[in-house]
Amino acid sequence: MDKFLEVLSVAGIGMGTVFVGLICLVGICKLIGFIVSKLPDGKKKEESPPPVEIPNRQELIAAVAAAVAEELGEDVRAIRITSIRRV
Repeated sequence: MDKFLEVLSVAGIGMGTVFVGLICLVGICKLIGFIVSKLPDGKKKEESPPPVEIPNRQELIAAVAAAVAEELGEDVRAIRITSIRRV
């Protein structure tokens, strides 16, 4: 009977240690999450630059369409450019 109680106490202490460790780990994760949520983002809202007037817009669109068609191996007439944005 003493052997059974000894095994039972070792198992109980082991399981208790695991659960206490897991509870501490969850607490640490919640604490770090709370701290990180209170930090400033560091991202500043950037104002979009004013639109740039593109001289010879049709020539630019034709050149881009030709380059895309060449890369894709398609006919230039199969390429339709709907908008061009500055990135």
